[in-house]
Amino acid sequence: MKYACLVYIEGKNQDSLSEADLDAIVAECAAAEAWREELQKGGHYVFSAGLQSVTTAATVRHRSGKVSVTDGPFAETKEFLGGFTIIEARDINEALSSFRNSRLGC
Repeated sequence: MKYACLVYIEGKNQDSLSEADLDAIVAECAAAEAWREELQKGGHYVFSAGLQSVTTAATVRHRSGKVSVTDGPFAETKEFLGGFTIIEARDINEALSSFRNSRLGC
């Protein structure tokens, strides 16, 4: 069974991060890379990808047989989705175990 592990960055617009915020993200990326390597060794890694800035986002909706596209994510949150990893696990417990055993600080 495949699971999506979503990476959210809290509290700030992606384009207005301070140098300290960027350093923290780089450290998290290093931990995520180590986690990816562990997943790969165990045969659980499927795919990862980072996403572009929220300023390039578009929302696509399909309603009543029509597709509409609007600029921006327009989510009422204080966080943004920065990327994701797809893993393979036999069940939710194994998926959660792989994340708990990671060195990620989130």
